[in-house]
Amino acid sequence: MANVTVVGAQWGDEGKGKIVDWLSNRADVVVRFQGGHNAGHTLVVDGKVYKLALLPSGVVQGKLSVIGNGVVVDPWHLLGEIEKIAEQGVVIGPDLLVLADNACLILPLHKDLDQAREAASTQKIGTTGRGIGPAYEDKVGRRAIRVADLADPEALAAKIDRLLAHHGALRKGLGLPDADGASLLAQLLELAPKILPYAQPAWRLLDQAYRDGRRILFEGAQGALLDVDHGTYPFVTSSNTVAGQAAAGSGMGPRGPGYVLGIVKAYTTRVGEGPFAAELNDEVGQHLATVGREVGTNTGRGRRCGWFDAVLVRQSVAINGIAGIALTKLDVLDGLKTLKICVGYDINGKIFDYLPAGMRDQAAARPIYEEMDGWTESTAGVRTFRDLNANAIKYVRRIEELIGAPVALLSTSPERDDTILMRDPFQG
Repeated sequence: MANVTVVGAQWGDEGKGKIVDWLSNRADVVVRFQGGHNAGHTLVVDGKVYKLALLPSGVVQGKLSVIGNGVVVDPWHLLGEIEKIAEQGVVIGPDLLVLADNACLILPLHKDLDQAREAASTQKIGTTGRGIGPAYEDKVGRRAIRVADLADPEALAAKIDRLLAHHGALRKGLGLPDADGASLLAQLLELAPKILPYAQPAWRLLDQAYRDGRRILFEGAQGALLDVDHGTYPFVTSSNTVAGQAAAGSGMGPRGPGYVLGIVKAYTTRVGEGPFAAELNDEVGQHLATVGREVGTNTGRGRRCGWFDAVLVRQSVAINGIAGIALTKLDVLDGLKTLKICVGYDINGKIFDYLPAGMRDQAAARPIYEEMDGWTESTAGVRTFRDLNANAIKYVRRIEELIGAPVALLSTSPERDDTILMRDPFQG
């Protein structure tokens, strides 16, 4: 059996939660390898709704779940999420959840900085204001507080002093009051006994799981088009969201990721600022937003909606090494008489079959559409491919042709079981 890495192939919010939850039935271990608690997943299991932001989706299935070193962790949020899901009947202990001891922490001062910058900026990025970006800045600046530091009060105090020496000037420039180092130290020491039982070398555990032949599912957050290198920069997140990060963000190395499954919505959505060539500001866009319930799981922000952009997804297939896709929310297109697919861009009179890296070029991109007939029959809840209507089948097949990757899974509703398996990712 192969390991599987699940990544969003658009701007996130593609329905990764449901697919990862569905695949968890076939996995032994589920791993988060990047991002923070800005990555919301909604799971619907037997009519019960679970909303996760930091916890791997495998916890709902009772599968060993790992928060890898590539994740930045808000320890207060993590404890709150554990408590909230326990109220829904999912009790989490160190036997179920592992937190990489070399993962970096998100602190209150990171949230302060994130929110103050966004408020003061004339060019909004559209961050969630949860401190993820500043936490990654401190990580690459070699001044972050890591999970393991909670076990060493003396070293922790010295690291806080060094951290505040950097943040002091930033806070002053943004009109924020000085951070209280003693208070921060006391807060971290108070939560340390609650966090440390989950902490261990995650790379070591995963190495042994791999050697034992256990099936490992790597769960990405956000989407490839928000990758700090390959996304629509600067309107991106602060981590690498592509499949290659599964190797570094878990400590498993290149052998780990296995089969790469890209999650792709049957149309396109985006949260926050940034270019979006296929965006619709008309009744069709409103249909997609309303029927698709396009509101952020954790932020509550409405998502911008548009036609399927095959150019972007084809680019994601290449960047991620995607072997197959899970196509989600096909049922949202029910009732639309005509469908459009973006197959290229007109940028100042020049035709492109990819999205160039330049910020002004991205903003100037105008979609070139191919039209297809829609359908009036409902696809909601269909569980076999042959039961789909002819036009829906044509739409799926055309997407496969345009993006250069086959559909491995097809989702027809938020319910876990409304999933058509066309190729088992764990079979490679």
